[in-house]
Amino acid sequence: MTSRLSPWLTVFVVLFALPVLAAGAWDSGAWVGTVREQELHLSLHPKDRPESQHGFSTPLTAFQGLSTKEASSAPFKLVREAGTFAFEGRFTAQQGTGTWRFTPDAAYVKALSDLGIPAPDAHEQLTLAAVGVGPARVKALAAAGHRVGTVEDLLQVGIFNVTPEYVRALAAAGYPKLSLEELIQCRIHGVTPERIQALAAVGFKGLALDSLLSMSIHGVTPDFIREMRGLGFKDLTAEALVGLRIHGVTPAFVQEMRGLGYTNATAEDLMQLRIHGIDSVFVRSLSKDAGTPRKP
Repeated sequence: MTSRLSPWLTVFVVLFALPVLAAGAWDSGAWVGTVREQELHLSLHPKDRPESQHGFSTPLTAFQGLSTKEASSAPFKLVREAGTFAFEGRFTAQQGTGTWRFTPDAAYVKALSDLGIPAPDAHEQLTLAAVGVGPARVKALAAAGHRVGTVEDLLQVGIFNVTPEYVRALAAAGYPKLSLEELIQCRIHGVTPERIQALAAVGFKGLALDSLLSMSIHGVTPDFIREMRGLGFKDLTAEALVGLRIHGVTPAFVQEMRGLGYTNATAEDLMQLRIHGIDSVFVRSLSKDAGTPRKP
């Protein structure tokens, strides 16, 4: 399985930091928020460790009593299964600052326990509240055939927004029996039904999951495939395309090297040039006459 990266996060979470903190260190502190595209992007700074932060993004409609109008100072709340965030502060020019306090829901831990999930610690419960997951998501995923058995599983499900709807969408796109870990990996690396369909449209249908993930991780897009085909590389495999992206063989690089005389270079030749640090600057430095073409 490919390693985890973090360039892609869900609509609910734009930043996730899980430092090792003492119990209770995250129950209150200062907040900074920015309104963007009908969401409030929050950064929470605990009073005991103001240099730390915990950030997440939530639709404006999820809050109770929230007003982001200029000079608004009304208190507002975010009520989750795991507990309630209470905010006080002031908004100016779609930005807000103030103080926050988190009150955990006493019934939440028992509800998880009834589903076979161990009790989260205080910081984990706050994080679960921030990403908005709990027994309801656990039950919904179980109904879709996926058991969430640990707090870590539930955190990952919440952070990367693995939902029953996502499970069904990938199944309909040709990936019906993915494990929970595979679903999380797909979310992390931006695998969507739309991406699957777009790759199928350029000839890459029914890819193995590892290949699909690698293409997503390394930016092998339908546009990249079409551009490379336009340069004459018409029969590249998924693995070859990933290799080109990893080593920086772009359409611009191909054209640049062809302009220096490497007109017959194969995709493998070009990748080897990149691997060994040979580019247009290097080629020109070897030639007394920059206009003299050089053959591979």
